[in-house]
Amino acid sequence: MDFQLSEEQIMIRQAARDFAQTECLPGVIERDEKMQFPREQILKLADLGFLGMMVSPEYGGSGLDTVSYVLAMEEISKIDASVSVCMSVNNSLVCWGLEAFGNEEQKRKYLTPLAQGKKDDSLYTGAFLLSEPEAGSDATHQRTTAEDKGDYYLLNGTKNWITNGGTASVYLVMAQTDTAKGTHGINVLIVEKNWPGVVVGGKENKLGIRASDTHTIMFNDVKVPKENRIGAEGFGFTFAMKTLAGGRIGIASQALGIASGAYDLALNYSKTRKAFGTEIMNHQAIAFKLADMATRIEAARLFCLRAAWRKDKNLDYAVSSSMAKVYASETAMWTTVEAVQIHGGYGYVKEYHVERLMRDAKITQIYEGTSEVQRIVISRSILKG
Repeated sequence: MDFQLSEEQIMIRQAARDFAQTECLPGVIERDEKMQFPREQILKLADLGFLGMMVSPEYGGSGLDTVSYVLAMEEISKIDASVSVCMSVNNSLVCWGLEAFGNEEQKRKYLTPLAQGKKDDSLYTGAFLLSEPEAGSDATHQRTTAEDKGDYYLLNGTKNWITNGGTASVYLVMAQTDTAKGTHGINVLIVEKNWPGVVVGGKENKLGIRASDTHTIMFNDVKVPKENRIGAEGFGFTFAMKTLAGGRIGIASQALGIASGAYDLALNYSKTRKAFGTEIMNHQAIAFKLADMATRIEAARLFCLRAAWRKDKNLDYAVSSSMAKVYASETAMWTTVEAVQIHGGYGYVKEYHVERLMRDAKITQIYEGTSEVQRIVISRSILKG
């Protein structure tokens, strides 16, 4: 693995850094408090080509590698994880799955506007619908059904915790067609939000990433044409698992960014805050915290880049992405707590940003596979030898 970034990768990282500072930082606290979806920021991400970073230019994407995606995710997540999760879902879970497994007609109709993030000058993004009230980490038991009616499926069920749920134009929905076949009876269907029978529930009032758009989505006798099924009959579970493996790289990168952003704030604060006659960075208790933070963040960064590199080299990256996610997410949680501690009482105040980063960090240990699920993936791999 070459640790030297290319000129293009450095340019992408700088563009993401500039975007985060100029477009995401202003108003980030207010958006968090009001649960205000960052529509303007997402539209500008679309203009940058960051909503279809890894999609081929043939389908409206930027044609970049996964390493560039990780670099951009880290920079944006340092400032606003609500923006970066919208970007992650559209890139990793929606666009990647469509490009990898969709047919040509599906790519032309759906992938192209999704990669561009716009259609007719309006925001056009996607959402990935797997989790259910009784099927979160256990994705093998889907209660949402897609009854085969000949030339269409009749879709019924409920999906929970859907990022981009209220703003997305297109849903990728996992649904059970044949319960007797278990996971081999699950299909993935492309569903348009404005179709009859699609109901969007209220926006969730969350601990963190509060500005992101999280909803319950319900389907009541929604007719889905057969041509909107991705892959062969029964391919849905495989689609979900393969797509999530790449999605975990995105969330690991988000966690890395949250940790890195908190560390930057803590480091800068330690250089100006004085206690006992000197800047607190000169106290060993604080200096050692900063050293541990920097070390863990660098390790998390290498985990993320390694998983991205393996994906770009067409190597198996499922375990690498699980390792990256579990380590980066736990690093984010630990680092943000320490950043609040370094700030003392000020860390508890919203204007210093670290309390928001601490709240944002927690979800990275939960969505797109909890830390416990990641350890299952990793342990199965090492135990089978």
